Amino acid sequence: MVRKLAVVLALVLSVTLTGAASSARPGAVGIGDPYYPLDGNGGYDVKHYDLAIRYAPATDALAGVATIRARATQHLSAFNLDLDGLTIRSVTVDGRAARWSRAGTELTVTPRRPLHKGGAFVTKIAYDGVPKVIQDPDLGDGGAFTTSDGVMILGEPDVAQAWYPSNDHPIDKASFSIALTVPKGVEALSNGAPAGRFTRGGWTTWRWEQIEPMATYLAMAAIGQFDVKSYRRDGIQFVDGIDPALPKATYDIVARSFAREPEILRFLSGYFGQYPFRAAGGVVDAEGDWGYALENQGRPIYTPDDFPTVEDGSAIIVHELAHQWYGDSVALGRWADIWLNEGFATYAEWLWSEHEGLGTAQETFDALYATPATASLWKYEVADPGAANLFVGAVYNRGAMTLHALRKAVGDKAFFRILKSWAQMNRGGNVTTAKFIRHAERVSGKNLDALFTKWLYTASKPATP
Repeated sequence: MVRKLAVVLALVLSVTLTGAASSARPGAVGIGDPYYPLDGNGGYDVKHYDLAIRYAPATDALAGVATIRARATQHLSAFNLDLDGLTIRSVTVDGRAARWSRAGTELTVTPRRPLHKGGAFVTKIAYDGVPKVIQDPDLGDGGAFTTSDGVMILGEPDVAQAWYPSNDHPIDKASFSIALTVPKGVEALSNGAPAGRFTRGGWTTWRWEQIEPMATYLAMAAIGQFDVKSYRRDGIQFVDGIDPALPKATYDIVARSFAREPEILRFLSGYFGQYPFRAAGGVVDAEGDWGYALENQGRPIYTPDDFPTVEDGSAIIVHELAHQWYGDSVALGRWADIWLNEGFATYAEWLWSEHEGLGTAQETFDALYATPATASLWKYEVADPGAANLFVGAVYNRGAMTLHALRKAVGDKAFFRILKSWAQMNRGGNVTTAKFIRHAERVSGKNLDALFTKWLYTASKPATP
């Protein structure tokens, strides 16, 4: 009886594998984003990245092993990952050596046997080299910015592929385990909560766990000399890193601003609902000259220039922490909808300004509306600005103006219900502008087509505010 059952099971397995092999095909070389058609890849869904990175500041050399746990969404004969530069040393799929090839930023992996639709598989890639800065004349640079004592890795939209192989598009979020091994005495910060560190042979490994799903571009590394402050408040693990080489006046402003993070999160939670992650914090490097702050999940990176020579630099922290709801937890489904990130974070600054007694949201709106019709503020369709214009001021300011116009149209009660329910209903997911419009109409009970056409889809100054 047992022997007969085993034979039957073997036949079923053989037929299943044969069927999978006969229908297997390569995964798409891109997810199909209209702005970046080759970003991301098709045929699979990443569940978890385990990154083991060794970095030597003296040579800027990085050696990594990326273990990627994924599920096939089709019968796969081959699949792609995104990787820009660096040298591949080995690739295995489910413990077996796999064939691979590279063309530009596309790494094509061909497993020994086709992968069955719905099946889990593990890809392990060993690689090394000097990670690069990805230069973009329109959007600014991203990637690995070397400093005199380490490296800062950040950027948007293409940064993950500069330091680890990935399905590099926000639509495929995953949890992360990140281990950064650096010379003893060097600090190494990343996303999520600290998971311990140990020193062996003159090298220290810093472990980080980001258990909530994260878009690939939000993974960061800050390696160098930092004064690290770690504490718990309101059930959240805060970890801040401040470069001791900052001028004393700037250092003090950063420290005072970072000290307000728990207060800022409580303030934002009142409007947006529960903070979506278990960790928070920020990092400032004295050599930060890349020109922007970035909302890396749970641990934004700032530049010294983000903190003016005043007593408090909390406004930029409000912006980046608001992104933890809008942009990180509630992520884009396509890059054209970037206003759902930047407009929301900018409006959070307006709310904070009211809270601090520095000017109401209405006053900020009115000042912007007074901008001449010929100004660049009115030159873009905010809901589709174009790939070269993701970060123009209009995306930020007209995005926030759209939200304020919505607030005036539906009233405060409905408006803040829209914001909070949007963040909570889509926690950990991906969204589009069309989905937000439907949500706003459903919550408010109003037809809002004219309002959103006026503010998001018209490349000119509205005749009336």
